[in-house]
Amino acid sequence: MMPIRLNCGCGPSAVSGWLNTDVIDAPGIDLRCDLRTGLPLRAETIEYAVAMHVLQDLAWPDIPLTLAELYRVLQPGGVLRLGLPDLVRALEAYRRGDRNYFYVPDDDAKSIGAKLVTQIIWYGSVRTPFVFDFIEELLLRAGFENTTRCQYRQTASRYADIVQLDNRQRETLFVEADKRVLT
Repeated sequence: MMPIRLNCGCGPSAVSGWLNTDVIDAPGIDLRCDLRTGLPLRAETIEYAVAMHVLQDLAWPDIPLTLAELYRVLQPGGVLRLGLPDLVRALEAYRRGDRNYFYVPDDDAKSIGAKLVTQIIWYGSVRTPFVFDFIEELLLRAGFENTTRCQYRQTASRYADIVQLDNRQRETLFVEADKRVLT
């Protein structure tokens, strides 16, 4: 039987074989909903979930609510994989003077400092930047355990295809965490 796997905040890029969710209405989206107010799913129905470049667009107070909702729908032992803009990588590129790291065109920001800030806030859509220990703390508070920083297309879990949705290798902090198994 195919595992039930959740693609949270897929936008217009729904992926076949996943339960695709987003707040927008676009082709391939199975559930149009807002993670902050709840997924229309029973508790403990999802084996693993992925949210690529979703949490950074939420206000800080909404992130714990979202993580709690993802925790609710995961089966015990289920895995959450996150992709988040990596603030540390951006700062390191800035310190090295690496203009090529930044996706911001010169027409929008010429100086490397302007590129750094524009990329961190991504033209105003990013509301919360991330570093590993910050997201780890939030995941642990939500009840997750075994929080692991992962590399692009590498998983810490038993689900090899959880990395299928990985993108933006250069700028992304990949993190996995497990839902506790109560004994």
